[in-house]
Amino acid sequence: MIPEPGVVPSALAEPTERVRPGWTAAVVLANIGVFAAWLGPIQVLLAQQSEAVAPGNKEFVFGLVTGVGAAVSVVANPAFGAISDRTMSRFGRRVPWIVAGAVGGAAGLFILSGARLVGLMILGWCLVQLFGNALLAAATAVVPDRVPVAQRGVVGGWVAISQVLGALVGTALAASFGNYTLGYVACAAFLLLSVVPYLLRSRDTRLVERPPFVLTEFLKGFWISPRRYPDFGWAWLTRFLFNVGNALGTLYLFYYLQDQVGVADADTGVLILTAIYSVCVLVTAISFGRWSDRSARRKVFVTASGWVMAAAGVILAAWPTWPGAILGAIVLGSGFGVYLSVDFALLTEVLPNARDRAKDLGVINIANSLPQVLAPVIAAPIVKHLGGYPVLYLLASAVTVLAGVLVTRIRSVS
Repeated sequence: MIPEPGVVPSALAEPTERVRPGWTAAVVLANIGVFAAWLGPIQVLLAQQSEAVAPGNKEFVFGLVTGVGAAVSVVANPAFGAISDRTMSRFGRRVPWIVAGAVGGAAGLFILSGARLVGLMILGWCLVQLFGNALLAAATAVVPDRVPVAQRGVVGGWVAISQVLGALVGTALAASFGNYTLGYVACAAFLLLSVVPYLLRSRDTRLVERPPFVLTEFLKGFWISPRRYPDFGWAWLTRFLFNVGNALGTLYLFYYLQDQVGVADADTGVLILTAIYSVCVLVTAISFGRWSDRSARRKVFVTASGWVMAAAGVILAAWPTWPGAILGAIVLGSGFGVYLSVDFALLTEVLPNARDRAKDLGVINIANSLPQVLAPVIAAPIVKHLGGYPVLYLLASAVTVLAGVLVTRIRSVS
């Protein structure tokens, strides 16, 4: 990370004081809340709702709603990150957006709970994506704000697995009720409650001086030149490819179990697989995050995780049975846990400067959300006309292998 010239305010200083477990737990819980609000609907509720609203065209409606929402996410995360970087609230730079994100995201989920038209589904889901990304941009930036580099593998591992824990919580909430209406309400309530511990102990640092605002310079700031910052460019590309592979492999899991594997109760099947997957992610993310911190190496772990995740895609393609799905979940969770923990630590070490941490992480997060736009466009025709689920999962495997290979091009991180 390139230090700021001269004396920097405390909000921009490189952190040196180790964070306590309680602070880490509060950050993780806030992240779990937003991912539960996203992944409960994506894994179960939106699929059920699409089938109820358009039973003969469920794949198209599901892909349309998730794709439009992901397009909002592409813009929202870096935009709110940049606004967060410039916020001078007495509560700190990040807290106001964590509050706004939770309240606005819950409002979108309430709209979805009563939606019976495709247009209302799109409106509700876009609000969930818009405000959820305001929350996520702020909650992600607090890690480089507060956590020293030597502790980021462990803390990053916990923060990274919040995505998986959020999927588990969201799927459990979605599958616990007899209809999607109550599932959305439960996800909204959990989202609001999840941010409370962080608000009580955030100790957010205040920005003492806001840089001058020039619109052209502000807009130019969203372009981070890969020629000037090549390691940031390679980190962005590899995360994008990992997320393309992951999105291709998980987007249609509900329909894969229902239509390909022949599971009678697909929502319960998704919950079981998500639980197995989450346990594997939890174990590998924490253990390999610590190993990465001790060895001061990142890239070798990311490359290895790409090969492991690719093996899971091959299993799902070649063995479309319930035992095959369980084995695939174990292998995918093991690989993705390593990737999530180590790659997050790697990313925080290639950010161009401290002043724009949230904005730069927002640009990185485009690599998380843009694949959600592309995945339905790629996956829907493959599932319907170009070879079905085997081709889809083999393509996902090829993409993750490529991502793991390209991470070796990053030079400033071992």
